[in-house]
Amino acid sequence: MKNKNNNQLFFKPFPSLFAKGFCMGAADVVPGVSGGTMALILGIYRELIFSIKSFDLKFFRLLFSLKTKKAFDRAEWRFVLPLLVGILTAVFTLAGILSWLLDNRPVPLWSFFFGLILASILTLIQHFKKRSLWILLWIILGAVCTYYLVGIMPAATPDKAWFLFLCGAMAICAMILPGISGAFILVLLGKYHLILEAVHQRDFLILLLVAAGAGAGLFTFVRILNWFFKKYPNVTIAVLTGFMLGSLRKIWPWKTMHQNILPEYWDTDVTMAVCLSIAGFMLVFLLNFWAEKRE
Repeated sequence: MKNKNNNQLFFKPFPSLFAKGFCMGAADVVPGVSGGTMALILGIYRELIFSIKSFDLKFFRLLFSLKTKKAFDRAEWRFVLPLLVGILTAVFTLAGILSWLLDNRPVPLWSFFFGLILASILTLIQHFKKRSLWILLWIILGAVCTYYLVGIMPAATPDKAWFLFLCGAMAICAMILPGISGAFILVLLGKYHLILEAVHQRDFLILLLVAAGAGAGLFTFVRILNWFFKKYPNVTIAVLTGFMLGSLRKIWPWKTMHQNILPEYWDTDVTMAVCLSIAGFMLVFLLNFWAEKRE
């Protein structure tokens, strides 16, 4: 009975969750923006972690024993399935567009995401019922770690099957964490363009190796994260907020030779970038207003 109630609790209309999954997938394609960040912005982060955790060893034992109904009665597939479909749809439809924008129009793209993430940090801070020095210190710790991580330059790495599996595992862990981009981890590991091309060319061997690593990493890491949420909810949210704060170093729109700079002079491009940043900023508050109104 408990699992049945849980499935009813997590059930939401398919189009809404598909749209949120699409947003997460779009974010995951961009190095520097995390799907976990988008899940936090859209208000589904905790549900996402708890739902993924329901696909445990018992679920797979029942599934492989052909007890399909029992397996899916205990898993939160009604929540995960539309999100997954939305994520995959975004990855396969937007990979080419976002790759072109990153190469040809990086400043407007980064500007929009900068405003989006900055507003989500402010929104998260407002959700702390008790604000203390310890919470601030945890935010700073998360920010410093991410600030250092996103400043690391990409490395040359092998194209072996085991390494592609490892890349998938590490990238999916980063995608779940707000502020740490799975796509950027792939950049650091020197495999971002290889995997993006595999998506374009439908190279399913590479994609299956990465997907297998992602599956292994996801079902392991999400249990650790779930434990932290249950034991230390405020500290966990504080560290995740810090991750998002530190990631702003990577998302800053104006760069030269991988170094953040200020624009040399104000022109129409800067005006457009500022407007897009404000649009991203306002979008978060509109989404939060809409979510609170529904609640």
